[in-house]
Amino acid sequence: MTPVIFTFIRVPEDAQSYREDMPQLNRKLADRIADLGFSQAELARHINVEIELLTGTPGNVTDADVRRWVRGATKWPQDRIRLCLERVLSARAEDLGFVPRRKSTAPPEEDPVQRRTLLAVASGSVLPVGTSGTSGRARLGVNDVRRFHQDYVAILRHDDAGRGSQKVENLAVELATRVQSALALSTASTRVRDMLHRLAAAVISSAAFASIDGSAPQRARAHLDKALTFAGLSRDSEAMYHVWNYITLTSTQRENHAEAIAGAEVMKRSSIARRDPLYASLGHMRNANGLARLRRQSEALRALNDAEHAFARTTDQQRPEWIRFYDNSELDALSSFIWSALGDHGRAEYCLHRTLAAIPDDMIRNRALYTAHLSLTQARQEDLELACATGRKAHTMLPSLSGSRRTINTLAATRKVLVASGSKAPEVAEWIEESAQWI
Repeated sequence: MTPVIFTFIRVPEDAQSYREDMPQLNRKLADRIADLGFSQAELARHINVEIELLTGTPGNVTDADVRRWVRGATKWPQDRIRLCLERVLSARAEDLGFVPRRKSTAPPEEDPVQRRTLLAVASGSVLPVGTSGTSGRARLGVNDVRRFHQDYVAILRHDDAGRGSQKVENLAVELATRVQSALALSTASTRVRDMLHRLAAAVISSAAFASIDGSAPQRARAHLDKALTFAGLSRDSEAMYHVWNYITLTSTQRENHAEAIAGAEVMKRSSIARRDPLYASLGHMRNANGLARLRRQSEALRALNDAEHAFARTTDQQRPEWIRFYDNSELDALSSFIWSALGDHGRAEYCLHRTLAAIPDDMIRNRALYTAHLSLTQARQEDLELACATGRKAHTMLPSLSGSRRTINTLAATRKVLVASGSKAPEVAEWIEESAQWI
């Protein structure tokens, strides 16, 4: 009979010391790594670079070492590694959750010059949070991206409220310059740099849209050239889609409808459009608009149908702020432009009534714009007095400093139709005279 052997594991009498020996997650370190946007492998590479700059010998830190630090398995890294980690993360080891050893051991023999270098680093060159490395340049983190993003959201709110297209453009250009300057003068992880490039593309796209609203397509295109560069640097499909959306609008405003169709094709084929039917829908809608303006009716209606079907498949999910405008009310509004281009003004009017019934209250500029388009469709159907009343309403709701030339130009088109009608009705004559002062 085989004897049974029992193995007893001795548990320290001091249970507290036993618990202290167990690894505990280093949340301070994990949070700092996440804040600066480093992956574990990327952090290891940066530390190795600092080690080589410090000692002249390449470091051999790996992502496995970083995982041990985060797990708490290594409570106090070796001197060289610890000092370089402090430089990369711009914080002292204690502030990163590391715990000094209770007993110090005699340091190994090392080269006197190297020893003096280490002592110099230890005595004064560990930089405070927000600075980094050998050059003393600021280090950008996720919190910096969040602060820039808050400014961007504020600009979008200004735009929705119609507080001035020129003001919105200026604010966007200023913010984009600050982001670009931060990228040029600071260091950051690859992830943070990608986030800032994506944000810069979005901000400059907002400047471009403000130019579009001010009927300045050439200036908008100059902004979009810069935005396209930043979107490319971000390596983000959604950022590229965002820029191409405004390129199609600029092309439409310049009456280059073939180019607008080509831009819409880029939108439709993007990876974000393949993943999210909302983006696919907007791409089909831009395509339908260009086709309708070239009088390619069957293709335009097919694209409009594709846009509607894709929109019906959308689900509620977190998306960037800029595409917040594309909801049911906007779907109807863009559909109305297609029906107008195809000459079906009755159906266009129906879509615009649906838009104005559903558009969010805070989108003041768009409400004024679509009310102006409603006036134009009514005038084209020879409902002249009603068109005058609607046009007056659109002008009244448009903030005086909005700078929305799109709205004013639409009202000017309404006035042109009314003048061409030759109507002698008092209401029409009065509106033609009144509108001459602000068109």
